[in-house]
Parts: sequence; C-alpha cells; structure tokens
Amino acid sequence: MFNQAIVRRPGKSLVNGITTAGLGQPDYQQALDQHDAYIDALQSCGLTVTVMHADEHYPDGMFVEDTALVMPGLAIVTRPGADSRRGETVSIKKQLAQFFDPVEIIEAPATVDAGDIMMVGRHFYIGLSERTNEAGAGQIIQHLNKHGYHGSTISIREGLHFKSSISYLENNHIVVTGELVDKPQLAEFNSVVIDSADACSANSVWINNRVLVPAGFATTSQAIAALGYEVIELDVSEFQKLDGGLSCLSLRF
Repeated sequence: MFNQAIVRRPGKSLVNGITTAGLGQPDYQQALDQHDAYIDALQSCGLTVTVMHADEHYPDGMFVEDTALVMPGLAIVTRPGADSRRGETVSIKKQLAQFFDPVEIIEAPATVDAGDIMMVGRHFYIGLSERTNEAGAGQIIQHLNKHGYHGSTISIREGLHFKSSISYLENNHIVVTGELVDKPQLAEFNSVVIDSADACSANSVWINNRVLVPAGFATTSQAIAALGYEVIELDVSEFQKLDGGLSCLSLRF
C-alpha cells in the first residue's frame, strides 16, 4: 500500500521538452489542468501528495519518476540518460531526504531512468534502454542487494522506457504490449495484453487497489476492471506529446 506521492508542477518551458512522439506541441494551461486532475486522483487513492514547484530550467521536470527509485526504507537518486535532465536530481534528492534515510546515489558513467524499473514485491525488473545502461542497472542492483532487495535486467528495443510497455497491477497481474509480450522473464505473470494501437495504455498505475488508466482506451479499462480493480481514467494527452505517461508524473511510496 502507498501512503505518499511526490509530484512536480509542469513549467511553461515544457514546450521545449524532449519528444519523439510527433503529436504536436503541448498546451501549457491544459497540462496544468491535467496535472491538477492527476493530483486529485492520487489523493482520492488515499495518498498525501507533496507538490514541488515547477523549475523552468528543466522542461521535462514534471516527469519525476525518472529521477529516483523509491521503496520502503530506501530511495535511490538516479542519473538520467538525457544530459538535459541530470540537474533535476539536486532538488529531488533534497525532497527525498525528508522521507528517506538512506538516499543512495547513482554515479557516472552509469545512466538510469527509473521509468525503466518495475517493482514487483522485493524484486525489480530493470529495462536496458537508450536511457538506462548496463552500468546503471548494475549500480541499482548493488544498492538493492545492500538493503535486502534484488533485481534483474531485460533488454528492450521499443519505446522510450521499459514501463512505456508494461505495468504491474499487483496480485501477479501485468498489462503489457509490444516486444514485452513474449519475454520469457515475464512468463510467470497473468498478462493483460494490450493491442499495439492502444500501447499508451500499457502505462497504467496501481495505487491501493485502484488503477489509473489513460483516458481514451476503453478496452484496456474494461480488461483491468474485469480483474476486480476500480479504474480511474485520466486525460494525459499533453504529457503523451512529450513521451510521458501516468507513472512518469509521480513518485509513490
């Protein structure tokens, strides 16, 4: 169960964020409205939400998930794969220090985006991607082992992040799409397979037996509801224009 979440408000500079989506430029006011609804949804799931101010120096700063990996008793500040995002970790580290001791750090030349890491109990699946390299995964696993957790790697070729194509919904359920559907490392899970046309909806978020699902993907919402979860649909169109999704917008613990 989660009790806390940390989010960062989008800045006006989000129009300069990194993107390969080809969906057009995000609208700042609409992004703020969607972020408000996201915070409301987190609170409706029983979370106390810490809201960090926007930092105009970092157009992608609202995607706080990439900057840290959090779990009971431990936080690990990452070293993002994009050079333009590495400064985001300074304020994230200060914020996490209010909740966690220790706060571990990933060191160069390693790179890690926590959007490439999926927590399943005490095990962490780490996607090796353009943003997360072998050295980064190795340092993550070292920190995990030191604190009684463990991890393993899965190489990916599609999507920005591992969790662009998969989400763990607890109770051994995953939603999954694309190349991850047939990965032998994931064979133990009960898979809800998402059609490639609805791939964005594979990035859904379990919070205390509710599941946040991006709006506009009725088939995914119905399949998740059929598993017994309460579904909350949220419009994140402006963040999808920046290759972002629901999990990217918060740290949950």
